[in-house]
Amino acid sequence: MIGLLITWAINSVSLFVISKLPMLGVELDTFGKSMISAAVFGILNATLGGILKFLSSPLNWISLGLVYFIINAFIFGLAAKLVTGFRLRQGIWSALMGAFAFGLLNAFLVNRLLPVVLG
Repeated sequence: MIGLLITWAINSVSLFVISKLPMLGVELDTFGKSMISAAVFGILNATLGGILKFLSSPLNWISLGLVYFIINAFIFGLAAKLVTGFRLRQGIWSALMGAFAFGLLNAFLVNRLLPVVLG
């Protein structure tokens, strides 16, 4: 349970950080909106993302993983539609760049911080 809360906090910080990078086109009003957006993104990714990734696995083999990137961008954009105060200025391009930056930052933070915090 603690790991889940720490991962949610890391996701919230990641979203807030990428919203401060103007070239991505991701906008968040407050850190509170970042926390809500991270929760919505996590729930969507766990449910809808799992289903879409399972159904698209043959295509993923052919595209060498590109389909997973598109699915993550779709879920990122869907989370932006569902949460007020979370906007994508450039539409699909912001979703693609935001999902990519979110994934990179999360991979770094989770792999570096989570083992240190959890011991």
